Amino acid sequence: MLKQLSINNYALINSLAIDFSEGLSIITGETGAGKSILLGALGLVLGNRADLSSLKDTSQKCVVEAKISITDYNLQDFFEEVDLDYEAETIIRREILPSGKSRAFVNDTPVVLSVLNQLRTRLIDVHSQHQTMQLSDATFQFSILDALADNSKRIASYKRGYQQYNQLKKELLRLEEEQQNANQQYDYNLHLFKELEEAKIQADEQEDLEITLEKLNNIEEIKLNLSEALEISINEEIGIQNLLNTLESRLSKIANFSKEYQEISERVVSVKIEIDDIVAELETANENVDFNPNEAEQINDRLQLLYNLQKKHYVSSNKELLVVFEELSQKVAQVISAEDIINQKKKEIQEVTVKLDKVADLISKARISAIPKLTKELQTLLTDLGMGNARFSIKIKPSKSYFLNGKDELEFLFSANKGGNFGELKKVASGGELSRIMLSVKKVLSENTQLPTIIFDEIDTGVSGEVSNKIAAIMQQMSNNMQVIAITHLPQIAAKGNNHYKVYKKEINGATTTNLKQLTKEERVVEIAEMLSGKNISDSAITHAKELLN
Repeated sequence: MLKQLSINNYALINSLAIDFSEGLSIITGETGAGKSILLGALGLVLGNRADLSSLKDTSQKCVVEAKISITDYNLQDFFEEVDLDYEAETIIRREILPSGKSRAFVNDTPVVLSVLNQLRTRLIDVHSQHQTMQLSDATFQFSILDALADNSKRIASYKRGYQQYNQLKKELLRLEEEQQNANQQYDYNLHLFKELEEAKIQADEQEDLEITLEKLNNIEEIKLNLSEALEISINEEIGIQNLLNTLESRLSKIANFSKEYQEISERVVSVKIEIDDIVAELETANENVDFNPNEAEQINDRLQLLYNLQKKHYVSSNKELLVVFEELSQKVAQVISAEDIINQKKKEIQEVTVKLDKVADLISKARISAIPKLTKELQTLLTDLGMGNARFSIKIKPSKSYFLNGKDELEFLFSANKGGNFGELKKVASGGELSRIMLSVKKVLSENTQLPTIIFDEIDTGVSGEVSNKIAAIMQQMSNNMQVIAITHLPQIAAKGNNHYKVYKKEINGATTTNLKQLTKEERVVEIAEMLSGKNISDSAITHAKELLN
């Protein structure tokens, strides 16, 4: 409930702070006194757009602050979701600086306007005669019916399934699009895949083939140099082996004479062993040198195949070709297995659909069961409000489509006159009738759901007499379950309030300001008497006012 509203430097208001309480609070005042300014300030703190025209003194900032008790609204999860500190008495503040910049705070934490707008729907419902078009909105109509049907838990369950259903449908669509694209490329990808598969590419193959081809292309020079190296090594007269044998023989004869000679001799022996090993490898290499024209041609062909494949796939090595091969393998496999994946996804959707249909059916049955009760309650209330011939025709039509709140389509028709045809509310009901219908709807909702604070802005326009007493009685009944604030011109309604506030203008130093004050018992008598008879209050008006208050 709204506990306090303070306004500084807004429109015609210099500064005011007013406390509100539970039950039914009444706000009255002459036309033009500034009641709309109060609603404008409240709208500002709840997220309405602002501009410099809101400032009374453009050199000073405008501040509007509302203290709201939110204990009964189950908003802990919402506060956690938007990263705000939860307080049982939450303070919302809105500031407009002289520069035109606007700032908003919830419990001293800066917030964006979208957060305030989300809070607005949970905290305060401002209703005027001009806002009755909401009655023709299907979502609002469903909310009325679902409140009586006690569908909140079923709809919450349905919404979870509906979200899962939509997610699975998106995934299926993506898979089908991918399959379609993949199918278009499948034949080409399969050709490329088989081409690389048949090539049997190995990661280091190209380097080995290039080395072998280099040897074959220089076979004559290799053969010549190997032969000459062998000749230098094994010639009986000047060969390295023969000379080393002689050197070893000479040193072995003096090795025992000194450690120095011994070490030199051993080193020569080591060299001789290494040379013998080298000569053996030279002989093997020389014997293996054999030019095979077919081998060179085969290697050339193989390398050309690899070069062509690399060029075709815009890569520069076999390792990169193998990556391309793996990618093509996956694309081909994806097409082959896509049908199974898609069928599995369709199966998941079908399973969710079965569950969703069951919950939707429960929602629909509860709605159908609640229609007679809703129709009866609305018609009874409207009869009390002077619309004895009002009739509703509410029908649920099952649909194959899934909506956010179930699978129903709603026909919510109205007839105001006896024997009249049923039609859409906005087409067949007048402004005054819509106001009384909305009041009746809010009364029903207040008894079946947790409504926020509701403010009725001159919803009683165009009615009088006994109907005004009935409107006042309905507001009183609603105030048993919630905080109700009514801005009214009717004394019959003003007299029914638990608290009474007056909006008035005052001129100070040539400047007009709007003020708000809570009336005492005596002041209420005068205010209601003035509402009855005008500025010239008669004794009978005073008497009548006291009777109304009693």
